[in-house]
Amino acid sequence: MTRSSADQPKSTARRQVRTDAATAQEQLLDAAQALFYREGIRAVGVDAVVERAGVNKMSLYRQFASKDELVVAYLERMDDGFRRRFEASVAKHPEAPSKQLVQVFEDLVRRASAPDYRGCPFVNVACEFGDPAHPARQLVERNKAYVMSRFIEISQAAGAKNPRELAESLALLIDGIYATSQTYGPGSGPLCAAPRIARTLIDAACAPDRINDGIQENS
Repeated sequence: MTRSSADQPKSTARRQVRTDAATAQEQLLDAAQALFYREGIRAVGVDAVVERAGVNKMSLYRQFASKDELVVAYLERMDDGFRRRFEASVAKHPEAPSKQLVQVFEDLVRRASAPDYRGCPFVNVACEFGDPAHPARQLVERNKAYVMSRFIEISQAAGAKNPRELAESLALLIDGIYATSQTYGPGSGPLCAAPRIARTLIDAACAPDRINDGIQENS
């Protein structure tokens, strides 16, 4: 007697869903993000990712040839998220570059004060992978290069006398937020001081013959 599709065992239905490439990839990346970010990449094996994703190991290796490929995909996803958040902060003050810079820090401090915040995934990866040639470290460099280039661009627009110097100071401060969130804790005094420090750096760096936000004063 032939069974209808409704009579097929539920386990068969689950296997069919799990072998769908797009679904499996999304489940694996969701699982990798949750585990790698919370526990660290070295501490998490592919078996744990597969179990959390609800797929079999064959599905993982169909999507990613190795754990390193999965790590790279995870970091690419985290980089995309970081850039979207950064640009969303900047977009809050479309004609005011100095305020854009401060807003980046205000929004980051709010994010860093969440109970499940575990710092910057790229700083975390840099600590785990010592080889600068490793693909994961290359993603770290790409993310930090983006941060530096955007800080330089916005610092120029804000009228900084030395945009690169200001950008480097802000880059140091942003990494300080990542570390402080894990040492002093969410909502701590040192963490909440970051936007105020950023504002002080920006004010000191901008040329005295320009008014706020990099607009030339009329003579």
